Amino acid sequence: MITMIAAAGENNELGKDNDLLWHLPDDFKRFKQLTTGHYIIMGRKTFETFPKPLPNRTHIVITRNKSYTKEGAVVVHNMKEALELAKDDEQPFIIGGGEIYNMGLPLADKIELTRVHGCFNDADTFFPKFSKDEWQLISTTEHTKDERHKYSFTYETWVCK
Repeated sequence: MITMIAAAGENNELGKDNDLLWHLPDDFKRFKQLTTGHYIIMGRKTFETFPKPLPNRTHIVITRNKSYTKEGAVVVHNMKEALELAKDDEQPFIIGGGEIYNMGLPLADKIELTRVHGCFNDADTFFPKFSKDEWQLISTTEHTKDERHKYSFTYETWVCK
């Protein structure tokens, strides 16, 4: 089961200048809980935002740069290669960024989407739009704004019909 995991604003905003537009500690905790022990597939720019590789996960980095190498990453050059490497994982995760989500959407079985309740007009990266004719929302969990979270948000789990 190929799962895409992302946090996106009301208008599918993901980030700006290769950074997130919000800081949601409980969402980071959920991301860690869901992805630990799995392969995580990402683009080079996303990988380079990490201060170091995330523990207890295999990092597959997709890049067009044929000479790119980085400690802690398995480098590939397309989604097909990434998924082939992750074939023994029962649930590899596609974690971004925008181009990688676009490549992954037609191949994904599930989307774990944190919908951040706000509009972020300065975003330059977006989660792809997906059709509710092709995807079914199977669960939601609300999280209200609080002293640690500037925005309220909803965890949404979608499965491909």
